[in-house]
Amino acid sequence: MSTGESTAVVVGGASGIGLATVRALLAEDHRVVLADVNAEGAQRIAAELGDRVTPAVLDVTDEASVAAVFEAAAGARTVVNCAGLSLPGPIVDLELSNWRTTVDVCLTGTFLVLKHAGRHVADGASIVCIASLNGRQPGTGLAGYCAAKAGVLMLVEVAALELAERGIRVNAISPGLVDTPLVAGISLVPGLTAEYLENTPLRRSGRAEEIADAAVYLSSPKAGWMTGSTLDLNGGAHLRRYPDVLARVRAMAEPPA
Repeated sequence: MSTGESTAVVVGGASGIGLATVRALLAEDHRVVLADVNAEGAQRIAAELGDRVTPAVLDVTDEASVAAVFEAAAGARTVVNCAGLSLPGPIVDLELSNWRTTVDVCLTGTFLVLKHAGRHVADGASIVCIASLNGRQPGTGLAGYCAAKAGVLMLVEVAALELAERGIRVNAISPGLVDTPLVAGISLVPGLTAEYLENTPLRRSGRAEEIADAAVYLSSPKAGWMTGSTLDLNGGAHLRRYPDVLARVRAMAEPPA
């Protein structure tokens, strides 16, 4: 793996916000380690983007996998963790395995990235964690995801305190509804996208590139006095209410009147 002062590691870089972040960092003359659990996807995209991108296999639920990537990329100046998933369901029906998978990927995975990135990045580096509007705004059917993302926000604050002595800055971005594969299922639930947008003051969903641009900013000297902070990037959705996801899903199952 090529490393150096301009090396960035993007976890979950093979799709969605992660891929947009890889592209944005390349445009800022970084070399990028594209780390993803999807080995085939990481290799394919790296081949498309050129020799300044190095693919790596990283499963955020496997500590040895996380450690190996950051040991190989020692001295990196930028880390952006975009890995995440949600396995929804009402609390009274939610399978424990689905709760654990969501928390393992979103919260424990963030802990492992912070742990091993914190050991191996350069002094003065930046770590950005992609959190969620659901870190501060509850949603029906999203117990595991909301709890995990709320935990991410506090982890970022603790990591910012602990790593500040080395000048390492740790911040989070909390996106709202962004057009990515992670939220593709929303469009299958009648009325759900419209309810999201009704509760977003700017009346539109976000683009992955907008989140990527924010990650690049947080990793730049222009944000050099910013750490332990969360950037709400959601069109103002945090100012209103979250859609009633369960009600919308249940309405799908009801017979027509």
